[in-house]
Amino acid sequence: MLSGAGRGQPPNRAKPLVPKDKVVPKDPAPKGVAPKDSAPKAGTKGTGQSAPIQPAQESSSANAAPIIAPNPGIRDFKPDEWSLAFGHIPVLPGETLEALNIKEKGFYVDLTMGGGGHSRLILSKLGPKGRLLALDKDPETLSWAAIWGQGDPRLIIKRASFDQIDSVLAELGLGPADGLLADLGLSSRQLFSPGRGFSWQNDESLDMRLDPDNEVTAFDIVNHWPEKQLTDLIQRLAEERSGARLTKAILAERAKNPVKTTRELAELVKKVLWRPGHHAHFNLATKVFMGLRVAVNQEMEALATLLRKAPGCLNPGGHLVVIAFHSLEDRQVKQCFASREGQKIWKNMFKKPVTPSENELSLNRRARSAKMRVGELLKQPENK
Repeated sequence: MLSGAGRGQPPNRAKPLVPKDKVVPKDPAPKGVAPKDSAPKAGTKGTGQSAPIQPAQESSSANAAPIIAPNPGIRDFKPDEWSLAFGHIPVLPGETLEALNIKEKGFYVDLTMGGGGHSRLILSKLGPKGRLLALDKDPETLSWAAIWGQGDPRLIIKRASFDQIDSVLAELGLGPADGLLADLGLSSRQLFSPGRGFSWQNDESLDMRLDPDNEVTAFDIVNHWPEKQLTDLIQRLAEERSGARLTKAILAERAKNPVKTTRELAELVKKVLWRPGHHAHFNLATKVFMGLRVAVNQEMEALATLLRKAPGCLNPGGHLVVIAFHSLEDRQVKQCFASREGQKIWKNMFKKPVTPSENELSLNRRARSAKMRVGELLKQPENK
């Protein structure tokens, strides 16, 4: 998924390229995807009580959703029509399949399903006895998955955050996985979808929630967080050196009137941070919006929890594959594999992160910030 400017291709704003025999529902919680029983409290990530989508009856090959043919090289990779319709192309597709080292009868977890691009790639490598569990906390992605995944008995879909992986496995009665994939951030569809407040390019309410049940929004942070906490967010998560100056401007503005929309915030950022020599192609609000989104969804905390829980959710020899778009996320993964390796738990598979090839970047510029790290579990920890 995407940090900052986005990942994958911009969404197709023309008529969707959904297969003729498939209809995308308008209801974000279609039949088979039950909503959560209750919203989590602010700042928390409840597991929810929704049941996974049960495999539908076998559909004919004529009605089956197309599956991407696996290919380690991006040169021959073409996104399937579901990815094009959803408006998001999976990054590092061949490299991800290779890193997961998929066995036909294996059990794998796509911790961040999104548009399902990586999930469909994994399914294309699994045999009839293989199984894939796909998680996401955004109801819209579940709406799409209920269609493209219909009729595949190997696929289980669950509404949950990836840091809940241990409780999800226990709830479903599933054992440790042979591979875990976490593609962090958000999809291009989420970035550009009207009304979600992720992008400075749209004039809409400051929302930025990946999970609509989360009570904390970007509006709450911008208009109610104290100066010290807001400055830390801008300096650390947005990696903006002028965070203190921007925070003072936000406090002065909200003392007069609340900062309500993405455009109001973007204009304020531009007014405070603009300086001669600024590159016009890079909007000054990009990093600030990214930092706000990370804070709203507690993404750094969720990643830390996942890295702590992952060894207890993998079989020895299984791979944890993490694709990050934010330098702080990548650093966290790097440090985890390095420290755990010293405890003889992880084997760091690559000294340096895997990045997109020039061929991939020529097709998908939004993949340029992606960094993939892979750890092989040597043994499960004694204290899971």
